[in-house]
Amino acid sequence: MKTVKLVSEVRAEICSMKKRGQRIGFVPTMGYLHEGHLSLVKRSVEECDATVVSIFVNPTQFGPAEDYSRYPRDSARDGELLRSRDTDLLFIPTVEEIYGEGFSTFVEVGGLSEKLEGSIRPGHFRGVCTVVCKLFNIVSPDKAYFGWKDAQQLIIIRKMSEELNIPVEIEGCPIFREADGLAASSRNVYIPREKRRYAVALYMGLSRIRDLLDNHGIRDAARLLKEGRKTVEEYPGVELQYLEIVDPDDLSTVKTIDGKVLVLGAIRISGVRLIDNMFAGDK
Repeated sequence: MKTVKLVSEVRAEICSMKKRGQRIGFVPTMGYLHEGHLSLVKRSVEECDATVVSIFVNPTQFGPAEDYSRYPRDSARDGELLRSRDTDLLFIPTVEEIYGEGFSTFVEVGGLSEKLEGSIRPGHFRGVCTVVCKLFNIVSPDKAYFGWKDAQQLIIIRKMSEELNIPVEIEGCPIFREADGLAASSRNVYIPREKRRYAVALYMGLSRIRDLLDNHGIRDAARLLKEGRKTVEEYPGVELQYLEIVDPDDLSTVKTIDGKVLVLGAIRISGVRLIDNMFAGDK
């Protein structure tokens, strides 16, 4: 595995790969890798000739009251994990390399970016879309891999890529969960040990909704959400920020379920913000 820090170095490596006729898979990350990230790398290695991973904690997707400076970082550990997973190229740019002096160009997907996470984190998806668009232009991958844990992000990036005619195939990969169901996240490390057992509150609420819909035939979204909220509220010290049932194509609110839906939400526990989602309505 080769590690580079400059855009010019990445482009030189990509040029060599493409001259050899290699199909390139790309996994953009913010580092502090967990098994969820590594499952994306595994998928890329299986499906592509060369796998490129980026590690960049993107400042433009953090709000003024959010945890940019506190976000966990350990590039040496991440590098060893990626090397052991047959990654070909690791790109670890500085903020200055990605956003030069006077940077003023941003990418935004209207409508989808203001809902759900966007309503709580204004400007978040503008930062996400801008950095992902830049990384796509730098790496020029054939395929890019994203986890369904960040479902809204995945849906927005797909729309951005389609509407901007970016020639990349966006692959959504299953959520990697810990033994008790908690979705893998770099932020899980901040959950106090004594509160860890309560962190599954959102997962349990989502599971309750899916069970009532798929196994008991309840299709009224308001009733399902009421039961889901009750389940989350059984866990002490957990603040439910939102819980919604939406159409997985455009994130529009669903009132009566007739087909596949996406159930998603966000909680805060001991100052740590967690998101999760599940598909339901398949049966």
